[in-house]
Amino acid sequence: MAGGIFNIPRTVGTTGDKEIDQRIAQLVQDYGCGEAAPLIQELLTTALRMGKDDIAGADLKLYNRALKEMRASSRIFKPFTDERKISIYGSARTKPDEPEFKAARAFAEKMSEAGFMTITGAGDGIMGGAQEGAGRDFSFGLNIRLPFEQSANVTIDGDPKLINYNYFFTRKLAFVKESDASALFPGGFGTMDEGFEVLTLIQTGKALIYPVVMVDAPGGTYWKTWLQFITDHLFRLGLISADDFKLFKITDDIDEAVEEITGFYRNFHSYRFVKGKMVIRMNETLSPETVSELNQDFADILDENDKSPEFRLSDALPQESDEPHLESMPRLVFSACRGKAGRIRELINRINQV
Repeated sequence: MAGGIFNIPRTVGTTGDKEIDQRIAQLVQDYGCGEAAPLIQELLTTALRMGKDDIAGADLKLYNRALKEMRASSRIFKPFTDERKISIYGSARTKPDEPEFKAARAFAEKMSEAGFMTITGAGDGIMGGAQEGAGRDFSFGLNIRLPFEQSANVTIDGDPKLINYNYFFTRKLAFVKESDASALFPGGFGTMDEGFEVLTLIQTGKALIYPVVMVDAPGGTYWKTWLQFITDHLFRLGLISADDFKLFKITDDIDEAVEEITGFYRNFHSYRFVKGKMVIRMNETLSPETVSELNQDFADILDENDKSPEFRLSDALPQESDEPHLESMPRLVFSACRGKAGRIRELINRINQV
């Protein structure tokens, strides 16, 4: 649900040797890669070209191991593609008797009841509390091999949905690619890193827009202090815009955090881009009156370079045939301006009011 690669290329690169290209194509065909054949051929071509690039052995080991980690990750998540998932971040050092631990456990339990599986870093502290709240059957653990601090918590240890990573970047990819929402509890450098990365990827359009909540224990001020820094420095200096504040929500109320996430998917389902058009899939269609209001209230996010800059209702587009399970859903189609993630989030909020 969360991440996806569409429009698989039907042409691939070349090694520079037509005979080798033909042998690669035949090998891929003989191995039986199906519709993925063009991409597999591209991967093999790239690997062979790297062999002639005089790349250091250590770098080749890194690329090889990274690819193996990404493959293992995809294999484990694949059976759960249709399940909504939330990534929960927070300190590994938080003790079970601390209010933040209890809040994370209660939050994950409520998210599980709402139909979301939980993804954590598999460690103790906030991660362990969230895993405990969600339960083993509804949890994924993305463990990172470290010389200290990190080992799988008792809830996820030994589960087939526990994945061990050597690299932070492959682990981060899985966190974002496989998630339909993110929740951040108080934490250290790692939590800050994950939070800023998620917001950066959404802001720049490199990741799909989805709910991001920063959750304090009742009465806590961790994220309020963070917000003060963001406001006083990043926003005041013009380093972020007012619309960027729409990309996240800060609360110390667990029920409010749950509602922020579940409410995002009340009518909105998902979106993708087709030939420069943003195609929003919905559970229920919009009335002509609502579409007219959107054209008036959200005209600023329409691309003026489009010949007909407007929101319009549509059935599934032919290019969406690779997602037949979504074919019956009504669509809202438009050309969106770049750099408008915050406003698009507001548009989704309006769609969910139907």
